[in-house]
Amino acid sequence: MGQSMRAIHDNLQAVRGRIAHAATAAGRDPLNVTLLAVSKTHSTALVEQALAAGQRAFGENYVQEAVEKMDALAGASIEWHLVGPLQSNKTRLVAARFDWVHTIESGKIARRLSEQRPAGMAPLYVLIQVNVSGEASKSGVAPEHVAGLANAIAALPNLKLRGLMAIPEPGAARARFRDVKILFEKLKVEFNLDTVSMGMSDDLEDAIAEGSTMVRVGTAIFGARNKIRSAA
Repeated sequence: MGQSMRAIHDNLQAVRGRIAHAATAAGRDPLNVTLLAVSKTHSTALVEQALAAGQRAFGENYVQEAVEKMDALAGASIEWHLVGPLQSNKTRLVAARFDWVHTIESGKIARRLSEQRPAGMAPLYVLIQVNVSGEASKSGVAPEHVAGLANAIAALPNLKLRGLMAIPEPGAARARFRDVKILFEKLKVEFNLDTVSMGMSDDLEDAIAEGSTMVRVGTAIFGARNKIRSAA
């Protein structure tokens, strides 16, 4: 479904309003919750419209699709986040082109990203993806293994661990969001963490109530996703 420029602007305003209301209701400062616009499968033109409406942070799932947008929007002030699974054969491209990776779940991938981050670039910001629901089909690290992976990442010179990311199963998200925040608080001081990436279009209010500092919103901004153009 196509979205007009006015629609993108209005959708962003509506989402920002939801964030502000949820944060205020939780006794939090809305400025402490970052909106990440998830533009996966949507066109570069829609990203440009969101840019024009003041959005700067964008999330992509597919590396090749993201790189095409980066090339088309070269020179624009955009912070690019990888929010999809990262295969080892894509780490070099990700290390060179992205600002954040939300889906770290192994020391091997973390080491490759650090080794392949080009000299002169700022450290790559990374989040550990936590499989907080214990679902076999879900990516992420079991909660009891997060501290060990955090220690491994802390030793890597070209990465900066910022926090945790989670995608709980539908139906129990509020409790799982709380679990992630509890885990974050246990690790926060030791690893100087500041980011909890959780909550999407349908459940951002619950995520913010439980302490999310970054919500990943696609559908509520861009409309229904397009068919995937690339599995890369």
